[in-house]
Amino acid sequence: MKENIIQFIKKQTCASICCVDKNGNPYCFSCFYAFNSEEGLLYFKSSSGTRHSEIISENPIIAGTILPDKLNILLVKGIQFEGVVLPENHFLCKNASANYHKKYAIALAMQGEILTIQINSIKMTDNSMGFGKKITWLRNEEVVNAS
Repeated sequence: MKENIIQFIKKQTCASICCVDKNGNPYCFSCFYAFNSEEGLLYFKSSSGTRHSEIISENPIIAGTILPDKLNILLVKGIQFEGVVLPENHFLCKNASANYHKKYAIALAMQGEILTIQINSIKMTDNSMGFGKKITWLRNEEVVNAS
């Protein structure tokens, strides 16, 4: 993953995520997240009774955005991403709880499960590099380029 994308995601705290139910209806929610830059994973905490958890259990494909915690209207920056929520027993979810609670220790006091999003694509807008500057990343291209 490109370093400017990694640094941006690491500096922020909240993502908006959209999932789609079995009838094709979108549903959005916001969450605090922790980021694993080595694997391209986002971790967030949720409870099993929430609407988004029920939707994700039926359709784990999601999309989302990350904006700066402090917006600067002249220097727009932001991330749009697509990914999939991994099953709890997936090998990439092994350290999800530890990684999330390392960033948000207070969340240990709250009920819920840590879910893991495998990010598969990112489009970052960064106007500090020039108006309308876009930076993209695709998981499949990184795998292809690594070989």
